[in-house]
Amino acid sequence: MQCFRQRLLAGDLLVSTLISSPSAEGIELLSKVGFDWLFIDGEHGPFDALQMQRMLQAAASNCPCVIRVPSHDAIAIKKALDIGAAGIIVPHINNAAQAQAAVHAAKYPPRGSRGVGLARAHEYGISFSDYLETADQKTCVVIQAETRAAIDNIEEIVAIEDVDAILIGPYDLSANLGHTGEVEHPEVLGAIEKVERACKQANTKLGYFGVNAQSCTSLYRKRLYPHYRKCRQLIITQCRATATRRT
Repeated sequence: MQCFRQRLLAGDLLVSTLISSPSAEGIELLSKVGFDWLFIDGEHGPFDALQMQRMLQAAASNCPCVIRVPSHDAIAIKKALDIGAAGIIVPHINNAAQAQAAVHAAKYPPRGSRGVGLARAHEYGISFSDYLETADQKTCVVIQAETRAAIDNIEEIVAIEDVDAILIGPYDLSANLGHTGEVEHPEVLGAIEKVERACKQANTKLGYFGVNAQSCTSLYRKRLYPHYRKCRQLIITQCRATATRRT
């Protein structure tokens, strides 16, 4: 079976929901209703590392989980991966140097600088060697584009090796551009289009955020399907919505 990063790089359409409540039971339920992955919000959610580990244990092998860390801080990234996340989503990235720092923290030497320890991801040492051998190939790094600076530097950001995808945060982006909540404002749409062009040019996968199932459906029809159909470009869509089993 392909891991999450392999599916991402293959261009599969992957749908998730954002989880901001520290409930192991909730994530256990969501892991069984057909999502391709689950987005644990360690930036805004009231989580500590142990709570997130319990959530990952509840999801088990039913569904991969990706943790949004608070920043590109190396300790936060290492901890998220050591507890068993399939990858990280990194906010507040404004330039290539910060994107490189995030990637470097997520990969083991010589590819990066991730510290080597014994944790849940290594089965507490039982599969230590096997995990070290494959971790870099399986660990996904997603960078958020949510500021004017990130948009200005997007070509350099997507050029960083092992930046697997860019996630557009339209609400933070609209606020940063001075149009809070106006995600259809021409300046906001222009910024999103610049990210789309840069991702297409660099063959970097692309993700979007929608606030509910209806907005995600509309987003897919209006903006995503043409890119997915023509470019096989990954679409990551998060939606705050009631989970229903897909048929």
